[in-house]
Amino acid sequence: MKKLLHIISSPRKEKSKSGAIAQEFLKQYKLSNPHAIIDELNLWDGTIPTFDGDKAAAKMTFFGDGTLNEELKSSWDKVVEVTERFSSADEYLITVPMWNGGIPWVLKHYIDTVSQPGLTFGFGPEGYFPLLKDKKACVIYTSGVYSPGVPADVPAELGLDFQVSYINWWLGLVGIKDIYPIKFLGNLVNPDTEKDASKALESAASIAKDCFVKII
Repeated sequence: MKKLLHIISSPRKEKSKSGAIAQEFLKQYKLSNPHAIIDELNLWDGTIPTFDGDKAAAKMTFFGDGTLNEELKSSWDKVVEVTERFSSADEYLITVPMWNGGIPWVLKHYIDTVSQPGLTFGFGPEGYFPLLKDKKACVIYTSGVYSPGVPADVPAELGLDFQVSYINWWLGLVGIKDIYPIKFLGNLVNPDTEKDASKALESAASIAKDCFVKII
């Protein structure tokens, strides 16, 4: 039985645009995958442990800096628990609202917590390599106002969008390469916003129906 991890990084609840699009995805996903487990993780519920000094010190022991004593191991066990919840999923639904050109701090906190050597990536003489395999993700990107006066298709390397480029880098780091993005880069003063939102909802349902069905 496969599991979908639904990662929520917007605090706006029922007013969240990314949340509304995610619900459209989930409605179709449940129809297409009636036996799948859906694990909802709201990053605002305070359950993700703070990645403090002890946890950082524990992480560095895997790179040869210090030893994993009992005190550090106790801190590390909390990280392992959160990371295993992440890595045990087969599929992911991630909502990513744009905050100041990037991602919400709670999502960055979560990424820092689950991106761990020996758990989601490895490290050797030639650098980093991913440890997760055969996973797929639907990532929902939203923004209220996207670069006023600048077309939304301006390349990310120009520094206008650190949202998509960062998430793609991170997913690749841990080994998730089968990625289905949905973008609602709206504008609070754009009269076409409602039409663009409808397109995003249609895209969410279509991706859930066509790309997230177990082939027997």
